[in-house]
Amino acid sequence: MKYYLIAGEASGDLHGANLMKALKALDKDAEFRFFGGDLMLAEGGVCDKHYSEMAFMGFIEVLANLRSIAKNLKLAKASVKAYRPDALILIDFPGFNLKIADFTKSEGIPVHYYISPKVWAWNQKRVLKIKQIVDHLYCILPFEVDFYKTWGMEVDYVGNPLMDAISSYPFNLNFRKDHQLDNRPILALLPGSRKMELKHILPQMIAASARFPDHQIIIAGAPNFKPEDYATYLVDRVIPIVFNATYDLLKNAQAALVTSGTATLETALLNCPQVVIYRGSKISVFIARLLVKIRFISLVNLIMDREVVKELIQEAAHPDRIAEELNALLNDSPARKMMLENYKVLAQKVGPAGASERTAALIQKYLRKSD
Repeated sequence: MKYYLIAGEASGDLHGANLMKALKALDKDAEFRFFGGDLMLAEGGVCDKHYSEMAFMGFIEVLANLRSIAKNLKLAKASVKAYRPDALILIDFPGFNLKIADFTKSEGIPVHYYISPKVWAWNQKRVLKIKQIVDHLYCILPFEVDFYKTWGMEVDYVGNPLMDAISSYPFNLNFRKDHQLDNRPILALLPGSRKMELKHILPQMIAASARFPDHQIIIAGAPNFKPEDYATYLVDRVIPIVFNATYDLLKNAQAALVTSGTATLETALLNCPQVVIYRGSKISVFIARLLVKIRFISLVNLIMDREVVKELIQEAAHPDRIAEELNALLNDSPARKMMLENYKVLAQKVGPAGASERTAALIQKYLRKSD
């Protein structure tokens, strides 16, 4: 069968690649075209657009890039129409993907949505539109099933694909040696995969981590960036940047400063204590505070429905406060022990690995039913 996938971010590229691998195991004739990244390319098929040219976050950032977004939408619609896949598989990235779902549904092509849009966060009435344009929705957060049920929509809970990524990751036992690191404890900085995040968040992380001279500071490099993208923010500091080894870094780190997003859950599932940080343009954050109606911004706290990790947002995310919260998680502090105990409960809620295989099996099942 022919599949068209659209992933617009680094995390989507990872989950898309794992899903493609699972689909190939069930469908020996599987063919792929996609919007994605290098990991999906490694699984085969044709990439029509790399996600590094698509990821814009924040209301102001989106407005500033409307022309680029419009071009990407036009390309996606034309590519899907020309390819005529047996299934369109959308991966997260809702602002873009829901528009493609609407178009694809009108073309009579089955629409499968993997990793539900986070409509529970704001403007929940969007569920009514999703019911019209999405044939099958695969959720990865436990509470989403009940949420959609309140809107009269049946969805499939498949578990979290991060468990797949972590369970299959080939951890490097020689990580320190290979990256020429000494025996001092490591503080990991995960500033995100968007230029806006580097601009607003990385300087705060660097300033806060400078308060810990007995630790070695390591930056997790995003796959869509190069070392020179970070150079502007290092000023006169020498901080190693490791690429394609974030899981190894978190496994070896004593604690981490993490930009809000998927990485907060990855950090928790890898048992690394963390402080969650988010900063953006003042206008974007102001608008978000008006619209977003959730208690927490990190996936860890959302899944647990209580504060497990400290979230420092906008004004609160300044070096003094970041350093204070980070210091509380070092050594064998009570706060550190409590966080690690909560991580165990979190892992049970998330469930076992196998989300990619379960989703692939459901897609195959629904496609066979429609034949």
